[in-house]
Amino acid sequence: MFKKTTNSSSRLQTWVALIAALVGVLIGLGFFTFYYAKGGSYLSDDPTVCTNCHIMREHFDSWQKGSHHGVAICNDCHLPQSFPGKYLIKAENGWSHSQKFTMQNFDEPIRVRPHNREVVQRNCLRCHAQLVSESVGSFIHADDHQNCVRCHREVGHGAAH
Repeated sequence: MFKKTTNSSSRLQTWVALIAALVGVLIGLGFFTFYYAKGGSYLSDDPTVCTNCHIMREHFDSWQKGSHHGVAICNDCHLPQSFPGKYLIKAENGWSHSQKFTMQNFDEPIRVRPHNREVVQRNCLRCHAQLVSESVGSFIHADDHQNCVRCHREVGHGAAH
């Protein structure tokens, strides 16, 4: 009877060691991936961070040619301005982008998702409230006819070529 207890205890220790090793490997891979992908840089407001992904280089270059280059950075237009909202969207976009770019299952040309389009719309209205208050009102949930970027596509990013 004493042997069974020792044997059970030994098996339990083996399982605990295997699970601890697996968790350690997963945590190590997570930290390596975060480091390799320059994950910490995404917490900043530096526009060059967008070029960490090669597919964003064209968008970054066109932003430098756009009229907003001197007055707005990527985060000013593409993220909510509230503290929690900004980092929640950064995290959600980061997860989505890393998954799509790793699995190579993204559309080309890349397209803004509907909830990100609404963020851009809110930021257009926030910065240009006085200018547009009488013409568009407050179309936060803009459809294709009321969306600022529909007519002003090249304002933030300049000419497409």
